[in-house]
Amino acid sequence: MQVFSFSLFWTIVIDIAAWAFFHLAISALCLRLPLATFQNEAFWSRIYPWEKSGALWDRLFRVKAWKGRLIDGASLFRSGYQKKTLHGTGREDLQTFAEETERAELTHWLSILPAPLFFLWNPPMVGWLMIVYAVVFNLPFIITQRYNRGRIKKMLS
Repeated sequence: MQVFSFSLFWTIVIDIAAWAFFHLAISALCLRLPLATFQNEAFWSRIYPWEKSGALWDRLFRVKAWKGRLIDGASLFRSGYQKKTLHGTGREDLQTFAEETERAELTHWLSILPAPLFFLWNPPMVGWLMIVYAVVFNLPFIITQRYNRGRIKKMLS
């Protein structure tokens, strides 16, 4: 008995290749944005009072317990800024770190957007699965960036 049909195999290969392309292309695009782009505290990246300087994210999702296990995508790019640890404790170092968390958060928000395109060549059920994948895969990174930036912003104030 054949487990996978030929077309199912190629659909899976296309889905994996498409996600790899979207993730890498969006990451490369965001890396090209000047750091000054992230100095304006846009509505989507601003840390709001209800976030309690990032503490809300740890209380709801226990971020401290798992954030160290996330892969830092910056390591895939030569010009990437690694966010596993602080690069220094000076004001400028902390400000740069906060801005880089904004870049990372934007990258992950934008990485969710291509998900509806998967309806073009997948059955509807798989299209919805791709949307779930996009949200579930990117949300931990978004939450971690907001958690880290909240803490950094508190240190800077």
